[in-house]
Amino acid sequence: MPKLKQFFLIFTILIAFAGNNLFANEVYFLDFSKVMNESKAGKKAQDTLKKLLKDSNKKFNETAKKLKEEENKLISQKNALNKEDYRKKADELRNKVFNLNKERQKSIQSIAKKRQNAKDELFKKLNPILGKYMEENNIPLVIDKKHVLMGNKKFELTSKIIEILNNELKSINLN
Repeated sequence: MPKLKQFFLIFTILIAFAGNNLFANEVYFLDFSKVMNESKAGKKAQDTLKKLLKDSNKKFNETAKKLKEEENKLISQKNALNKEDYRKKADELRNKVFNLNKERQKSIQSIAKKRQNAKDELFKKLNPILGKYMEENNIPLVIDKKHVLMGNKKFELTSKIIEILNNELKSINLN
């Protein structure tokens, strides 16, 4: 339902600002998600981020497995240890698990931040390319495809813009 409201809001704004000329001109659309995922720079960034996430998960899963083994060992020693030693070791183990979860969360947030930065950088690089294309082809308006309810395929610019972007941007800085 919120998407429908958003569509009508955008549609109303377009009508209010463009008036009668809106329907005389053509409105084009671009699938920004597709540009992000299928352009060379976007794909390269996505692959790098996926590898970072995979490596991070592997490291944390190995540590979690070791902590689980440590927990099992501690449980098996419960009767052999006095209460104070057992409590101390259990507290140490709890702290290790807490720190592992904290580090895992930090890693996920760092990767999410890098992903957002990559998206922002791609958008920054895309703006002048799209602006130039619009000027050269006398295009008055381009909107994101996710805000289009229906549209004729001849007004979609995604493939053309990806082609131009691939020639002008080879990679995105993820740091």
